[in-house]
Amino acid sequence: MSDIEKIRHSFAHVLAHAVKELYPKSKLGMGPAIENGFYYDFDNLNISEDDISKIEKKMKDIVKEDLKIKKILLKRKDAEKKLKGEKYKLELLKELKDKNISFYEQGNFIDLCKGPHVSSTGKLNIKAFKLTKIAGAYWKGNSKNKMLTRIYGVAFENAKELKNYLKFLEEAEKRNHIKIGKELDLFSFHAEAPGMPFWHPKGMVIYNKLLKLARNENKKRNYEEIMTPTILNSSLWKLSGHWDNFKDDMYFTKIDKKEFAVKPMNCPGGLLIYKTNLHSYKELPLRRAEFGYVHRHELSGVLNGLFRVRAFTQDDAHSFCTEEQVESEIIDMVEYAVNLYGLFGFKDIGTYIATKPDKSIGSDRVWKIATDALKNALKKKNMEYGIKKGEGAFYGPKIEFNIKDALGRNWQCGTIQVDFSMPERFKATYESKDGRKKTPVMIHRAILGSLERFIGILIEHYAGKFPLWLAPVQVKILTINDSNLKFAKEVYDKLRENNIRVELDDRRESIPKKVRDAQKEKIPLAITIGDKEVKKKSLAIRTLDGKVKFDVKVDAFVKEILNKIKKRN
Repeated sequence: MSDIEKIRHSFAHVLAHAVKELYPKSKLGMGPAIENGFYYDFDNLNISEDDISKIEKKMKDIVKEDLKIKKILLKRKDAEKKLKGEKYKLELLKELKDKNISFYEQGNFIDLCKGPHVSSTGKLNIKAFKLTKIAGAYWKGNSKNKMLTRIYGVAFENAKELKNYLKFLEEAEKRNHIKIGKELDLFSFHAEAPGMPFWHPKGMVIYNKLLKLARNENKKRNYEEIMTPTILNSSLWKLSGHWDNFKDDMYFTKIDKKEFAVKPMNCPGGLLIYKTNLHSYKELPLRRAEFGYVHRHELSGVLNGLFRVRAFTQDDAHSFCTEEQVESEIIDMVEYAVNLYGLFGFKDIGTYIATKPDKSIGSDRVWKIATDALKNALKKKNMEYGIKKGEGAFYGPKIEFNIKDALGRNWQCGTIQVDFSMPERFKATYESKDGRKKTPVMIHRAILGSLERFIGILIEHYAGKFPLWLAPVQVKILTINDSNLKFAKEVYDKLRENNIRVELDDRRESIPKKVRDAQKEKIPLAITIGDKEVKKKSLAIRTLDGKVKFDVKVDAFVKEILNKIKKRN
């Protein structure tokens, strides 16, 4: 464990210590170090955000006491006595197989913990931590368990790092996609369908532009588009392996007294289509794309706007190929991903290979062949990669792409997965050169991944200020008075004729207010039309950053904006 992890872990204990002193009847859950900070879960703790400052003050008092933090080993019976009344800790104790149980003690507070920690509370910097929020969290992340109170905090080695991080959080909050989505009228969520976004007209513009982009990129690479049903018989999911490896994340229903499942993935349906015809090695690689709408049963506690939903669309595709073609297919997909991310300004791409998980199908031999193919493809593209041990799909290893946004945050995005097992289970075949039946390799790939999640990333990356080609409304026309309305409508019609997304604001409001409203809506270009513009048959163009260009001719403006849209500026 690194020094900063020790500091954050120790702050978690100081948090638990402070809460137990302030609220003696509270019960302890778990309190690990996490990225940038720590948290601790409590039961029987009825507090609000207003109580954070009080808990934080008590934590600072504990740090100032400079209490020694000592590791203590107890026999199991003694450990049970020490944890009397702490039911969650006793549950954790039962899961431990050690003869001697590790505790850490500071002053009058002791906690079941493997450690390690700093040597004393005085080693912690009270100017380098802050409690940030209170949230609900199911015990052990299971919705069947009780909801506990989770207190989050951040911690660093010095005050400057904390200040920089809090500034980062402030900027991140300004870019919060849920808040911006509401302000720009892009989407909403409703209790009638928890975790399933409702797309509004302006949100559908972005959604459809991404679909069109992906379709065009697929066409360049000879992908044929298919569509498969949303609900399929459970026998299919048993055959594919999802029943044994993914059942807890699926939704089920009865049709004609038979059990069906709502698809969480598109691949089994794609295999059924593949099997409807006989195939020759001459057809391979056979590339099929599907913008499949899938459902997965995510826990309510982890739902997070567009980032974690229960219903979403994948820009999914499957390449059926020979074993000899696997590497070249992966290279083509890697190039596809890098090019597509670049269109949105994502140049810094982190790449990982996720290897065989505990729950999997297929032999060690095919897993090795598949993993080696991924590694070789990345090496040939001179791309460095990390390893995510045991994080592959149950049917095969995968490449994961991480893109870095404007705030420097990494987002796991697209994947490429090599699958020898599922085609074999489905008895999918092709006729080889020698006339024998062989099983194709199936390569699964999604570049944008979930369209919903990718749109959430884009909203925060651009802070809602979408580039012109992607903006839901590209131009807003603002009239100064009613006498300007005729010319304004002529301009409006001209832009519409050229498929430019435009709105007309002819309200009887002042121009400064109309401009402010257009900027709040983050519309890239605002056209002001007054008596001067009507007389000259020209336009005054204001950009989102406040720059104004006068005496622009209508045809010249249309030509310029179409050129920018074409270049995706």
